[in-house]
Amino acid sequence: MTYRNSYISNPIEAAPLAVFRVLFGVLMFISIARFWSYGWIDKLYLQPQYFFSYYGFEWVKPMGEFTYLIFLLCGLSTLFIAVGFKYRIAIITFFISFTYIELMDKTTYLNHYYFISALSFLMIFLPANVYFSVDAHRNTKLSFKYVPAWTINSIKLFIILVYFYAGLAKLNSDWLLKALPLKIWLPSKFDIPVLGHFLSLEWVQFSFSWIGVGYDLAIPFLLLYKKTRNFAFVLVVIFHILTRVLFPIGMFPYIMIVSTLIFFDVKIHNNIISIFRKIIRVAKPKFNNEETYAFSNQFLAQLKYVIVGFFFVFQILFPFRYLLYPGELFWTEEGYRFSWRVMLVEKSGYAQFKIVDRESSRWFYVDNTDFLTPFQEKQMAFQPDFILEYAHYLKEHFESQGHKNIGVFVDSQVTLNGRLSTTFVNPKIDLTQEKESFEHKKWIIPFQDEIKGF
Repeated sequence: MTYRNSYISNPIEAAPLAVFRVLFGVLMFISIARFWSYGWIDKLYLQPQYFFSYYGFEWVKPMGEFTYLIFLLCGLSTLFIAVGFKYRIAIITFFISFTYIELMDKTTYLNHYYFISALSFLMIFLPANVYFSVDAHRNTKLSFKYVPAWTINSIKLFIILVYFYAGLAKLNSDWLLKALPLKIWLPSKFDIPVLGHFLSLEWVQFSFSWIGVGYDLAIPFLLLYKKTRNFAFVLVVIFHILTRVLFPIGMFPYIMIVSTLIFFDVKIHNNIISIFRKIIRVAKPKFNNEETYAFSNQFLAQLKYVIVGFFFVFQILFPFRYLLYPGELFWTEEGYRFSWRVMLVEKSGYAQFKIVDRESSRWFYVDNTDFLTPFQEKQMAFQPDFILEYAHYLKEHFESQGHKNIGVFVDSQVTLNGRLSTTFVNPKIDLTQEKESFEHKKWIIPFQDEIKGF
């Protein structure tokens, strides 16, 4: 009962939740503005003539020029989130629009996109607008100094899971015993001032590998323990800034740095809010009552608890779904996505598709550049669900041009973490006869090596 009170129901100051909301909104606005300014909306969602879909979400597609409106809506919602205006509507709008953007083309999948979607979903059920917000300023009935402990601890738990699962995923023989794929990536960064000279040294590559797994597994506990929290935050900043220097992963390092502030004591967050308050000249009493937020409707309160509970059950179990599939996870990628497996593989491939008339046995090869962008072709060549989806698209395309009785075969060669390329897909299988599902794809040629670990 004491545990329940301490971590779930006890009232704690809402300042950390307010600071998290403000910084989350600001960073998301910068992310959307950055994406737009770089011309990536046009490049990734307007120029391609074909888009790869997630299984079950085939109906989610770019909307031509109206795609800009989705990004505009998403960007505006981030500003509303930051200032806490119509927060509930804003966070729901952001979750839906951002997730729609994420689902428009599987080619652009990144772990941190999934992180943002999952986090924004969780924030729908948190009272992040009851303190230091326009909502609380305009309506004192929405203004509270205290919130139940679980509303802040849920964010902490989610961040802990992301870090810890990323660390578990690195406990494999390629990462620990061969320093792969860092041994492939780091030497290419030779032009980085000062550090670049050392990145080709094997001991440096192994050091980075072992430090990386140690960091991911230890940082949640270092952040939770008050005496090591400041040290942990310094490590967070160093680690993510170094990651940003070495690898082009956008805003993710900054998002993780800001997110870890949630672990700090309320005093620090009150100091941050004092700085915000001076900038926008908001009087302190507006956000300083002594009441504790509580859900007014008991049914909705219980429903929120159930949904948040299922959210965490899902986050804990879903990354282990790969255990249901045979074969090497890094090779088949069945159960790889949405499991916090960050930067673990270097894969490249070659896929040449052959269109066969099954009656006359006449055939011809497909020029992938006629249908796919270079980025799409690169991603398609080593991911089996991409290959299958593209094969069905080719069948539909050539049937629409009058061809009949079409079979689609592929000569696919893939290399994983620097190994010699080997055949990836059974070249004798007509992929048009295979259907996408959650079942194991038996037409994938088994991996010819072994990677031990999680």
